[in-house]
Formats: sequence, C-alpha cells, structure tokens
Amino acid sequence: MATITLKVSEQDKVFMQAMAKLENVSLSELIRHKTLKALEDEYDARVADESLAEYEEYLANGGEVLSWDDL
Repeated sequence: MATITLKVSEQDKVFMQAMAKLENVSLSELIRHKTLKALEDEYDARVADESLAEYEEYLANGGEVLSWDDL
C-alpha cells in the first residue's frame, strides 16, 4: 500500500483524531474514507453536469426524445 504524507495544523489533527475516535476507526482510515467519498461525489457531479450539457445541446440541435411507450 502506498503512503501519502499530509501536513495539517495541530488543531486539525486533534479534530480529525476526535472524529476517528467517534467513528471507531483509525485516523488513516477516516482520512482515506472521507477523502475518497468526497472525491467520488465531486466526480459524479461533474459527470452528471457534462451529461446534462450534452443532452441540452442535443435537444437544442433538434434532437428528439422518445417516450417510454415509443421505446
């Protein structure tokens, strides 16, 4: 497993340690889980925004949307 060094203030460290204790996980697991979740959520939002923009462009260029019955 790779190691990443993260510099934080002492206040942030104390807070993250307290959160890790509340969630009954190690500090490393807390940071890994919360960071990956936030990044995955941001990625999903960006993909959704791009898909919506493509769909709106498709409609603006005369694209047709079929109803469920027509499909």
